[in-house]
Amino acid sequence: MKNLVLMLAVFIAASNTSCAQVLSNKEGNYTEADSLRGSLRPERAFDVQKYHLKLKVEPEKQFISGSNTISFIAEDDLSTIQIDLFENMQVDSILQNDEVLAFERKHNAVFIELEETVKANEKGDIQFYYSGKPIVAKNAPWDGGFVWDKDDNGDPWIGVAVQGTGASLWYPNKDHQSDEPEEVQLDIAVPNGLMNVSNGQFLGEKDLGNGFTEWSWKTVNPINNYNVMINIANYEHFSDSYGDLDLDYYVLPYNLEKAKEQFKEVKPMMDCFYEKFGEYPFVEDGFKLIETPYLGMEHQSAVAYGNEYKMGYLGNDLSGTGIGLKWDYIIIHESGHEWYGNSITAKDIADMWIHEGFTSYTEAVYVECRWGKEEALEYLKGTRRGLGNNATIIGDYGVNSEGSGDMYFKGANLLNTIRSIYDNDELWWKTLKDYTETYKHQIIDTETTENFFNKATEVDLQPIFDQYLRHSDLPKLEFRKKEGKTQARWIAEVEDFKMPVDILVDGMEIRIYPTNEWQNLKQNIALEKIKVNELEFYITSAYIK
Repeated sequence: MKNLVLMLAVFIAASNTSCAQVLSNKEGNYTEADSLRGSLRPERAFDVQKYHLKLKVEPEKQFISGSNTISFIAEDDLSTIQIDLFENMQVDSILQNDEVLAFERKHNAVFIELEETVKANEKGDIQFYYSGKPIVAKNAPWDGGFVWDKDDNGDPWIGVAVQGTGASLWYPNKDHQSDEPEEVQLDIAVPNGLMNVSNGQFLGEKDLGNGFTEWSWKTVNPINNYNVMINIANYEHFSDSYGDLDLDYYVLPYNLEKAKEQFKEVKPMMDCFYEKFGEYPFVEDGFKLIETPYLGMEHQSAVAYGNEYKMGYLGNDLSGTGIGLKWDYIIIHESGHEWYGNSITAKDIADMWIHEGFTSYTEAVYVECRWGKEEALEYLKGTRRGLGNNATIIGDYGVNSEGSGDMYFKGANLLNTIRSIYDNDELWWKTLKDYTETYKHQIIDTETTENFFNKATEVDLQPIFDQYLRHSDLPKLEFRKKEGKTQARWIAEVEDFKMPVDILVDGMEIRIYPTNEWQNLKQNIALEKIKVNELEFYITSAYIK
């Protein structure tokens, strides 16, 4: 991440503007491995109930070993199940009812022959023992893997980031975003003198008497596979509370005072997000910021923080407006994911804009809460400078394919455009909060999102969603004079595209309703007097003379 400090000099690609990993665009050249990972095959017809990870982490060897007990409910009769684990990791043994099971490996999938068929709607569990050296990330969090680092005191400092790449990089699981365990327990043994911090509430520590101490944590809410996490260092812990929500912070000892000052931003953020999105979705599991040797990630209830205690994004402003330097980007963005991505989750990663577009919008929401709507609009407009508009936001379904990195800020600007179409802020905030609370702890898709926002307004939003999400180009608003009349139309790939938009004429705002056919405006306006409200609508425009 440290080589990104100069990014603003070159207009950052959207895939590098935030912290989730966007997979490379394969342009349809998918493999069997992609289908095994991305599709819901019969061997995946089960609902995961719990993961219980029991691991030993050896920093000097960059080696992990242990087991995951996987509890599930069969959706159909299961005699063979698919569990995912990267092929560089060793499968030591797999047990069901203390019986060793036969298995076959294909790419990063493990097909396991059950000793006893688990009937539909019945519960089963297996114990999956494994070991190995997980892939090391070259540039976390934009590529997946372990980060084996040392802090300034020479102590091991270890983190993991695997969104996009897959949690099966380091532990066996059903690695598909459509299924989340209802709870996870992590018993992680690390060398004495180090601490492991994971998701959920702290259960306790135990000296194993062999030079290692086991740190135990447990979540009681559904959690994405890629959010299940370990963070290992010689951490210093301090805590606070926000109402009934526990706030816990784990930082390197020499950064304690800086952290106490920087993390004061959490409470005004919670004030804003509670008001606009509803209660924090994982109160029972608490909220943590954990200092990591990479920039950051939205690990549920254990948010990774590596912004070097700077305002903005490593001291820079992604919007180029100066507004982004008023707040800590990683605290706000990654915490916003607790509502969008962690609580509301996309069923297929092709719909990851549901995570990233909404979360990027939370940045502007926070700006509006603190400094007003005008600055929020300026911030959003500034973020457009990194957008390419050269690929679709939605990816290909069933093959583990994300869409364009434009999903971040183009998604945020789409939401702001819809707010402007509503033209009723009371209705907008109510709809956004209702959406967030309606689908709390649920796994949904783009169609569900579109329908929810569409029902709240008389304007048909479907052509708008289609153009912004399923086509790469922005809609272009054209004006011309013909036979003394001022005319306007949309140029868009969506057939019969129409969208209301505001224009400014001599400082007066006028709403017009263009379609993809030339139409006369009610007012006969000189072209040079028309100014499109591009602050509130993310479009392009042109004047034909």
